[in-house]
Amino acid sequence: MKRISIGFILFILLICTSCVSQKKMIYLQGAEYLKDNPQKIEQNFELKIQSDDQLAISISSKDKELIEPFNNNTLIGSGNSVNASQSNVQAGVTYFQVDEDGSIDFPILGEIKAEGLTRNELAKLLTDKLINQNYIKDPVVSVKIMSFKVTVLGEVKNPGVQKITGERVTLLEAIGMAGDLLPSGKRNNIMIVREEGDMHKTYMVDLTSGYDVLNSPCYYLQQNDVVYVEPNSAIRVKGSATMTTLTSTASLVSVLASLISIIIAISR
Repeated sequence: MKRISIGFILFILLICTSCVSQKKMIYLQGAEYLKDNPQKIEQNFELKIQSDDQLAISISSKDKELIEPFNNNTLIGSGNSVNASQSNVQAGVTYFQVDEDGSIDFPILGEIKAEGLTRNELAKLLTDKLINQNYIKDPVVSVKIMSFKVTVLGEVKNPGVQKITGERVTLLEAIGMAGDLLPSGKRNNIMIVREEGDMHKTYMVDLTSGYDVLNSPCYYLQQNDVVYVEPNSAIRVKGSATMTTLTSTASLVSVLASLISIIIAISR
């Protein structure tokens, strides 16, 4: 009877250890509720323009001659630091890099403060100036954020700066671009460092919780966000998970040794 009890205890211990380990690795736990209760995606999310952003601005009108001075097909920014390849340059579009002070030097209109505005707000501002200053009566202004960057560091396969094309990227997408988390990455305590005005703010996200991820203010990342994945136990040595593995193994062996000692004592 004692042998059966000992075997049963060992079996339960191994099962529990396996379950705990697997649970810590699974993303978006609890998100199954979305199958029967779909959650509306936040549609009003818009990036706010920041310094160093690359913008593509085009102006159209019925009078083609009036818009020519504004659509000069050039790259305008801090020095000559705008990195737009020739293949990306489109006819009738002017490319800008937002200066450190948050402004762009727009043809004829001069310096325009763009930082802190959404692309739609900047388009409206330019439209109003063109009309109010009697340059164009019927301008149609389009503003696009060409690209921005986020940084993913820590326990991921390919840490570094990720260049984002377009205007939306989710936390999960950025982590995927970095090659996903390593087994040594702590999935329930992801840190996002975000610039908000002249302040830095940190957010914590639990990737194992579907509710936490989908309702986080960091579900959509913003320009210059830094995502940091900390180790789940010991510090990694020389870029490998060796120390983490050894620590986990040592802990398990210690628990088993203690249990075996107790069982032997009971058996006597």
